[in-house]
Amino acid sequence: MDTQAEARRVIVAEEDSGGRLDRVLAAGIGDLSRSRLKMLILAGQVTVGGRTILDPGHHVKSGDEIAVAVPPPDDPEPQAEAIPLNVVFEDKELIIIDKPRGLVVHPAAGHWTGTLVNALIAHCGDSLSGIGGVKRPGIVHRLDKDTTGLMVAAKTDRAHRILAKQFADHGREGPLTRGYLAFVWGTPDRPKGTIDKPLGRHPNTRDKITVRPDGREAITHWAVRETYPGADGKPVVSMLDCRLETGRTHQIRVHLASTGHPVLGDEAYGMGFKTKTALISPPAQDVLAGLGRQALHAYLLGVEHPDGRFLEFRSELPEDLARLRLALAGHR
Repeated sequence: MDTQAEARRVIVAEEDSGGRLDRVLAAGIGDLSRSRLKMLILAGQVTVGGRTILDPGHHVKSGDEIAVAVPPPDDPEPQAEAIPLNVVFEDKELIIIDKPRGLVVHPAAGHWTGTLVNALIAHCGDSLSGIGGVKRPGIVHRLDKDTTGLMVAAKTDRAHRILAKQFADHGREGPLTRGYLAFVWGTPDRPKGTIDKPLGRHPNTRDKITVRPDGREAITHWAVRETYPGADGKPVVSMLDCRLETGRTHQIRVHLASTGHPVLGDEAYGMGFKTKTALISPPAQDVLAGLGRQALHAYLLGVEHPDGRFLEFRSELPEDLARLRLALAGHR
């Protein structure tokens, strides 16, 4: 079996005893199709009780342990694409861009083209650092597809090592600074605070993150910047300034949702708060309805340049979030 493959396991339940191997696997591994599992069986990537089985119709017994080795996909090498970039700073060592909404950072399943990596390859050519691997040249951190704001990429291997070290430290002892503006439902009961909750993959939905005691450490500091009144004059939306002490996937979005203040427009973690839309003004409702993304913006980024200089940049709210802010504040 492929030693580089992802190991997946299924224990045959009593009610599945006597069932076909491919059917039992399809029921137990929901993210792989039955045809894909059949191909893995025929390729010798499936064992039952430690014995390789090549017959998809093999009948399994209750308590059998089925192991599946899922080889990594043959990912295509990213190609240069002439995608416009808003370059904030660039020299021979690094490049800082203001990422727009809708731009995926690096190629992955469903997004093999049209990514920031494709744009950087076209813009930087052979000068882009290769330490991140062929699929993620120059990338030392990421933003979600629909989160806007500042990102840095390395153009040399030296810069990649120095920047990666800063992001690994998350500014706890080093010079890195990152700030995000988040429009959230409700108003926290104090002007600032810290969310310290471990995060990990959701047990049932693999593309979502959740708070879980066995997760990885995740710490978010927040402070209220502005509040916006509803029809009754009471604050119904707040703009928070968030700073990260760790850098987990979806960290700000999950942490804020876990406190009852999810990010506006967040379809993954704020669905239960849609009824609150009725509390904001009709103009703000219209802007929010047309937003089509989470209201989160990486407005601040400070890094230490490989030559020792500290570089710090700020990004104004993009047009869609600026409109939302004005509408929430009562300006048409």
